[in-house]
Amino acid sequence: MRYTTLPKTDIKVSKICLGTMTWGNQNTQDEGFAQMDMALDKGVNFFDVAELYPVPATAETYAETERIIGNWFEKTGNRDKVVLATKIAGTGDYTAHIRTTGFSKDALNEAVNNSLKRLKTDYIDLYQLHWPERQTNTFGVRDYHHNPNDPWTDNFNEILHNLDEIIKSGKIRQVGISNEKAWGTMRYLEESNAHDLPRMITIQNAYSLLNRVFEGDMAEVAIREEIGLLAYSPMAFGVLSGKYIKGTEGDNARLKLFPRFARYSSEQSTEATKRYLKIAEDHGMTLAQMSLAFVTDRPFMTSNIIGATSLKQLEENIDSIDIQLSDEILKAINEVHAVIPNPAP
Repeated sequence: MRYTTLPKTDIKVSKICLGTMTWGNQNTQDEGFAQMDMALDKGVNFFDVAELYPVPATAETYAETERIIGNWFEKTGNRDKVVLATKIAGTGDYTAHIRTTGFSKDALNEAVNNSLKRLKTDYIDLYQLHWPERQTNTFGVRDYHHNPNDPWTDNFNEILHNLDEIIKSGKIRQVGISNEKAWGTMRYLEESNAHDLPRMITIQNAYSLLNRVFEGDMAEVAIREEIGLLAYSPMAFGVLSGKYIKGTEGDNARLKLFPRFARYSSEQSTEATKRYLKIAEDHGMTLAQMSLAFVTDRPFMTSNIIGATSLKQLEENIDSIDIQLSDEILKAINEVHAVIPNPAP
């Protein structure tokens, strides 16, 4: 395993982070336990979860993933071996069963306290805002279209003040953002710098061979401001395993179970995936290995969040850490990207 630190901290994390959003839906508790056991054994010390998980989010399964992790901590006593990240859900129809009060002081305190109880721990290493409260282009929306009637008002300073109180209580150590844009990221940093408030040290956004949108404004922000990317969906919901092209997906494959998750299934995405698959096979590796190795070694990357529904998948994904792509392979990848750029934003 390779390691780095969370930006501007001494918190050591593996360059591969264990994603958990299938536990409690596609995966049972026992399967989640087995994945955590394997990941820790292979040197992965960074786990990411959210109160929202598992996905798809429902009132019936709300927060089950956190409960599974808490039960594993209780069973194994391994809390001190793991850097633990979780998130508060943002507002929207998708999360109305959780709460409708956004990132208010009461909401933040409620969410943190409940996560701590479910996770059976007294602190969270990295606490993240799952997506912005304001109306902006997230979750596959390519362009920003301003809504002058958006009821949101600027509350960056208020949120950071409230997070500061929670940090001082000892319940969380560091804070980060997710599904955020360049403007929102810089506003958080601006408030932190001007008022000596907690600093957002990471941003968790989608990033893969099919979605390199982060390489626009956000890559410069990440590098110059030292805010590290935690890349989610590096396998594009399993599309970048090549299994859907080859027809080898199992009955429990994500897109078979949940066909509405079509972010990575457009004609352009499929064509780009076919071309990436050929590059990988021409160089004697699986598409999964190439896809993950590409993401892990980007200069703005702190950790690559991998997920799996089987131990075989998990092992292959973690072992991608040992692969570093040659200049020849990177050139071929960028040639595809130039022809079919970001087909799944």
